[in-house]
Formats: sequence, C-alpha cells, structure tokens
Amino acid sequence: CSMKEIIMIIRPEKLEAMKKILDEINCGGMTLSTVMGCGTQKGATEDKGVNEIKGLKTTINLLPKIRVEVVVNDKDVEPIIMKTREACATDHVGDGKIFVRNIEEAVRIRTGERGLKAL
Repeated sequence: CSMKEIIMIIRPEKLEAMKKILDEINCGGMTLSTVMGCGTQKGATEDKGVNEIKGLKTTINLLPKIRVEVVVNDKDVEPIIMKTREACATDHVGDGKIFVRNIEEAVRIRTGERGLKAL
C-alpha cells in the first residue's frame, strides 16, 4: 500500500474542526505547528482595496496559521481533503492550502514496524 503526507495550512480558529476530521477518519497521529505565512495576497485582508494589494508599496504581512501534518493510506487522502475544505473554507482570502506528497517509507522507531503498520 502506498502512503501520502498531507500538509494543511489552516486558520488557527479551525484547529478543533481539523482535529475532529482526523479523529473521524481514524488518522493514527498528527503533527501540529504554529506558523506565520502569507500566500499570493501577501497577507493582505479583503478589507483593503484591490489597488492597495496590487500597488507597488504593498508590504508583506505574515499571518498566524496552523500547520497540520499527517501521513495516511492513499485511500484517506480524498476524504480528508473534502472534509477539510467543508470545515475550513470561509470564502475569504487566507483560508489556507493543502499539499499532498508521496511517502516512500515509514518506520516506527519503538518496534521497527514498517509501512502502514508504522502509522
């Protein structure tokens, strides 16, 4: 079976919803980090005018986010993406991003178990 790493950058206030989603899917574990970042809008919020955002003087504003990392069985990727979008989308700039990467191997340090058994 192949495994994927899903990295989700979400709004801090969506963390509890995210934890609930991962628990419902029986995700074996997660890593959470408090991070700062911005996307293509450079951290500008929608209450600023479009001209301000596209203007030459726009400064990059880093906003607080939560980075959630999980490694899951391939079959769990699409349900996690769909449920995350349902729970975390506010229809406003800054809702975050989801990245999916292939994982070649996983090893549980304590037992030496490998692959999906290590998750």
